Amino acid sequence: MSRPVVIIFTRIPRLGIGKRRLARQIGDRAALTLSRTLLQQVLRRLRPLRGVTRIIAATPDYHAKFHAPGWTRLPQGRGDLGARMQRAIARFPRRPVVLIGSDIPGITTADLRSALHSLRGHHAVFGPAADGGYWLIGQSARRPATPFAHTRWSSAHTLADTTRNFPRRRIKLLRRLADIDDAPPQPALLRRRSSRL
Repeated sequence: MSRPVVIIFTRIPRLGIGKRRLARQIGDRAALTLSRTLLQQVLRRLRPLRGVTRIIAATPDYHAKFHAPGWTRLPQGRGDLGARMQRAIARFPRRPVVLIGSDIPGITTADLRSALHSLRGHHAVFGPAADGGYWLIGQSARRPATPFAHTRWSSAHTLADTTRNFPRRRIKLLRRLADIDDAPPQPALLRRRSSRL
């Protein structure tokens, strides 16, 4: 199997930008601290993975103060979420790709290993989210041309809409996890100190 690619799909944490629904509940500074903490957490949990190409697909496309040693940074570019994710995945047409978000506090290294292993026998793998979306999508080199067509983003239908774009393909579902969007975050995450990104 070709060397797999792991992509973290993230918004670079900045005060007053991103996580707006959450910020209305806990404040801008707390939301910024939480975003930084979650991104650092996923970077740490991917560190033990060997034999993978590490990519951060970030927005905004350029941010001089953002550093992640050992990771190649690519811009997300324009378009809706599906267009931006498809652009990132399409950069690697002959390799298995796993794309994850940066706001999943429960994610573990084992989850990523499971996703990569699943792509050896499946065309796609999804990590279902508690809100009806997904926290991970993995695609083998045999993938549909438009994997995100007609997907209703940020809804209870997101996962079902996307999987419909994979007809007659073997799909594996991982364990269900919750992301942090507008749900109250765990107090321990808010208290945890976060170095600057």
